[in-house]
Amino acid sequence: MRATDAPLRVSLGEDDVLLREGIGRILTGAGLDVVASSGDAEEFLRRTLAVRPDVAVVDIRMPPREEDDGLVAALELRRRLPGTGVLVLSQYCERTFALYLIGDRPEGVGYLLKERVGDVATFVDAVRAVAAGGSALDPEVVGRMLGRRPSADALRMLTPRERGVLAEVADGKSNAGVADALFLSQAAVEKHVTSIFRKLGMTPAGGRHRRVDAALLFVRQRDGRDS
Repeated sequence: MRATDAPLRVSLGEDDVLLREGIGRILTGAGLDVVASSGDAEEFLRRTLAVRPDVAVVDIRMPPREEDDGLVAALELRRRLPGTGVLVLSQYCERTFALYLIGDRPEGVGYLLKERVGDVATFVDAVRAVAAGGSALDPEVVGRMLGRRPSADALRMLTPRERGVLAEVADGKSNAGVADALFLSQAAVEKHVTSIFRKLGMTPAGGRHRRVDAALLFVRQRDGRDS
């Protein structure tokens, strides 16, 4: 277990040498410890499994195939090291890749466009959030993921407690994190989350993740972006 005063340990996967060095300097400058750095997806996976970092930052498209090798490595990493956060970077917004990465477990995962790296504070905050078990989704990715969704009017059916739970979920917290924030048991949080899904008409079918959909709906209404 990492000591509370120890820097976050990061494994970095990026095939562009200049970008990899730039990201490494950003992370180091923010007080994080880059313990592994790779330009190949297979090497990235090997090194990351060996050093077992707090969080891994990896580009989706990497050698050796120059396709979705980084994403494949990220998925395998989440399977084999479930306690390690994973933040993937992409040149383009690819909704399907985001959904594959999130799967049924949005905790400790992030998806950002590479252009966001230039916003150092936002990028570092995303790395820290994912390492802490939260989530970090690029606003453009969020917009692509929304698609068809329940009307924000459906949120009016939620009780104040359910809205409070959903607000914490929208901040990227796991059920355990919501329980801590609201002084509830995890069992109570699970019941509230189930009720939220039911009231919003969100079923497990369809290949979408209900937790993400509900959080996105809440954020859109909160920010006044839903009619």
